Amino acid sequence: MKKTALLALCAIAPLALAAQASAADVAPADAPVATADAPVTASEVVVQAQIAYRNRTEETAPVLEYGLDYFQRFEPLTAGDALKRVPSVAFLSDVLESDGVRLRGLDPAYTQILINGEKVPGAGSGSGAFGAGADGSFFVDRIPAELIERIEIVRSASANRSGDAVAGAINIVLRDAYALDGGFVRAGALRFDDNKVRGTAGGVWGGQVGPGRLLVGANVQGRRNPKQKLSLRYDEPGDDIDNSEVQTDTRNGTDYSFNASYQVPVAGGDLDVSGFFVHTKRFQDEDSIEYSDGVATNANIETINDNDVDIKQDSWSLNGKFKREMLGGLTSVKLGYASFKNEEYEFEKEDEYDPYPTLDDSAFEETRSDLEDTEFSAKLEHKRDLTAGAQIEFGLHYEKKQRDSLIRVAEDRDPYEIATGGDTRFEQTRLDPYVMLSGKSGALKWEAGLRYETTDVSIDARQEDESYETDYQFLLPSASVRYNLTDVDQVYAATARTVRRPSFEYLSPALLEAELGDNDFIGVPTLQPETAWGLDVGYERRLGRSGVAGVNVFYRKVSDLLELTNTGEEGSEGDGTFIYSARNTGDGKVWGVEFDLSTPLTIVGLDNTGVFLNYSWLDSDIADEFGSRKFNSQSDYVLNIGFIQDLPTWGASFGVTYRKQGEAYSRVVGEEVLTTYGGDLEAFVEKRVGKNLTIRLTGSNLLDSKKKEAFDKFDTIEDQVERNYKEYELEREQAGPVFQLIARMAF
Repeated sequence: MKKTALLALCAIAPLALAAQASAADVAPADAPVATADAPVTASEVVVQAQIAYRNRTEETAPVLEYGLDYFQRFEPLTAGDALKRVPSVAFLSDVLESDGVRLRGLDPAYTQILINGEKVPGAGSGSGAFGAGADGSFFVDRIPAELIERIEIVRSASANRSGDAVAGAINIVLRDAYALDGGFVRAGALRFDDNKVRGTAGGVWGGQVGPGRLLVGANVQGRRNPKQKLSLRYDEPGDDIDNSEVQTDTRNGTDYSFNASYQVPVAGGDLDVSGFFVHTKRFQDEDSIEYSDGVATNANIETINDNDVDIKQDSWSLNGKFKREMLGGLTSVKLGYASFKNEEYEFEKEDEYDPYPTLDDSAFEETRSDLEDTEFSAKLEHKRDLTAGAQIEFGLHYEKKQRDSLIRVAEDRDPYEIATGGDTRFEQTRLDPYVMLSGKSGALKWEAGLRYETTDVSIDARQEDESYETDYQFLLPSASVRYNLTDVDQVYAATARTVRRPSFEYLSPALLEAELGDNDFIGVPTLQPETAWGLDVGYERRLGRSGVAGVNVFYRKVSDLLELTNTGEEGSEGDGTFIYSARNTGDGKVWGVEFDLSTPLTIVGLDNTGVFLNYSWLDSDIADEFGSRKFNSQSDYVLNIGFIQDLPTWGASFGVTYRKQGEAYSRVVGEEVLTTYGGDLEAFVEKRVGKNLTIRLTGSNLLDSKKKEAFDKFDTIEDQVERNYKEYELEREQAGPVFQLIARMAF
């Protein structure tokens, strides 16, 4: 605890000086802002001459923008690692992993993930029915950080974007043909807590090719995550230990990525063709031993479990956009195709002893899971000026998504059989027209629009030879205003109606046995989406020529919540268990306050010191069978704080960042979980050599962060109400530090 407090204090110290900053040396509100369209030289990317801060956007809607240079000195491996440093982003992942984004602490399905402004197919690597990613959310750890140009946090929806963004949207913008002049190569190694070393290498080049500009990039990234887990199980809280489980969990893999972009003038307009491909090979090795009475001796061994998962994933996307001045304005046509394919082979062998080494029973199970998501999209959009300072934009968006899943299981080396509900096709077709007005008058900017989303869903349960269809339509208004109070101060407000569609598992008619404690679950194909009205109100102030500070207050009122319900039918586990389903019922509320600051300490004479702070206080309220609670697994808060010190005379710099998120509570039928995380400290030191070479050493998870979970488990609702426990479990997961040595050279 003292170590954590001391390190956190080191990160906070420069911030105390920042608090003395005043309005002196500020940039006016109309000061020029760097644009993403102006290419930079490769040497500027490799050798960062200045500390990077949050970008200032001129969007009317509330948008936070962070360039890759904001994150790069801490060498994030993936988009998920980068997102750990932005406001209100929480994760419920394992230690050292950042996959399903929980913007404002809400379930990943409430956050819209975009790549270059376009939606992407989503599916988690886990096969559990209610596992992360199974709800259509996208795992951001699939996108290597080397592909990223910038990340945008879109806090409130606009009519020209899809409305399925209750918590907000995250737009991951990849480097395009106008991002870079020249090229650079990157090489290095990562050392993990188990003394294993993995390599990384890649390169990017951009420049003029024929009549247009081309950018190409490739990257190979070694991945590894060795973890230690300990579980202590009791009959109920306060009892003596019934048994314990010691587990090693090592995840080892390699990511291969490639991206390209070509932009060229064609037929009086501009054509942009871009694409990316990511191939992942990963092997998860979990080995565990259970001991009776919590005493780890051979005499007390109850079971030995060996669980391995071999994963292969391919994600790719191809997009084309053509825009041209015509019909009195600017017309654009966009076509896109994206695919995600996941193949898994899992085997689990469990040996039971009575007593050890006498083998009492042995079970062996193999599972092969094949999942493929594809998505085709087309957009037609037109913008034109109306009167002075006003503009109209309208368009039509089309999207067709398809998911095919096949899950086969073999027990005790018997032939493979299709799992219950394991052969299913899910199709979703959307056609969404919109219209939006926007304008500017003096210090005031505004926009207002309407979006009408129509959705047709079909489900083909091929194993059961049954098909289901449903459809729904929603009118989604949105409006935003931004007003400059002074040259450096502005306020904004935004409101929008958004929607969250039911997860694939909630719609699937497959019966999932013992999914909720000992209770079964079956989906309902006719479920309707949740809808939400939201409000964001904020204030932003510019500090000097680079700094910015802001505060945002948000509120969401959610209707037609998707909640579990008891059908009253007996479950597969017999007397006292039931089949549960889902229904639209009740309302919920989400609210919070978000503060962010990134600024140099110019006002106190420390031009080469940059400080960073964002803090989000998050809360919500929802009612279930047991009373009031927060939305499941919403963290109480998210804190990021740190500094970077540049040493121009030495051509060097160093920095530290500290992250902490609050505890998260989840309650479903049969199980309640309280999750807490330790603090995450990261640091770097770099040396710049000339104008073309940077060598950087980074360390992450320097505090050996722990994830702790407390599970209250019950058989039935009645037992849960009366607190008659089936089991009480405490689980702790821990991983050690990771060190990277990376060199980049421009050419």
